[in-house]
Amino acid sequence: QVQLVESGGGLVQLGGSLRLSCGASGFTFSTYATSWYRQAPGKERELVAKISSSGSTYYADSVKGRFTISRDNFRNTVYLQMNSLESEDTAVYYCNAARRGATYWGQGTQVTVSS
Repeated sequence: QVQLVESGGGLVQLGGSLRLSCGASGFTFSTYATSWYRQAPGKERELVAKISSSGSTYYADSVKGRFTISRDNFRNTVYLQMNSLESEDTAVYYCNAARRGATYWGQGTQVTVSS
């Protein structure tokens, strides 16, 4: 059974930090590109950061220099370190794993940045 389970969300003050984790099971995690998406109320889901199976990374312009994506293939886990959080970062964050012919999503974790 394929599962992606996010954790680490919560309420944080403006300028603070959070680390999201996404644990995977039921598929060969190391062969999948993994990503973090987010969806704010009334907005479409957007790609935040991506890390390929080989470790190449991509970041949305809005988070460059503040967020860092990483993966631990031994633990089947992908992380998103979020620093200098802004109110615009408030959203539900979703973990995604994908490769040709298969895409999996987690259930999401809420991140709320308060001022």
